[in-house]
Amino acid sequence: MHKKLLGLGLILGGISIVLGAFASHGLENLISKDAIETFETGVRYQMYQALFLIGVSFYKSLVSQQIRLIFWLNLIGIICFSGSIYGLATNELSSFDFKTIALVTPLGGLMLIMVWFYCAYLVYKKSK
Repeated sequence: MHKKLLGLGLILGGISIVLGAFASHGLENLISKDAIETFETGVRYQMYQALFLIGVSFYKSLVSQQIRLIFWLNLIGIICFSGSIYGLATNELSSFDFKTIALVTPLGGLMLIMVWFYCAYLVYKKSK
């Protein structure tokens, strides 16, 4: 088991539960229904990545360099992807205009896609 990946997965999962509850109960009177659905998209993808990390943490064939890359692609990807979605969904509540950094959303999404394919490559390479 790789404790860094497991720990990050558990933390991201716990945060996504908190943010999901916040979206359902704390934001319902503050932002539109569409904005809440957008916020929940960020929560959903954060939870997907948390579960992914928990699963990958049990893959025994990873070496430290691979673990580091998986860790950072996930963390930065979630911050960029889900974090920017949280900001965009609650944009009307902030003095900062999150639309100015909206381009980080697809960058974060690309990182999340890359980490899935990178792990698939590692499994494929190990099976040969």
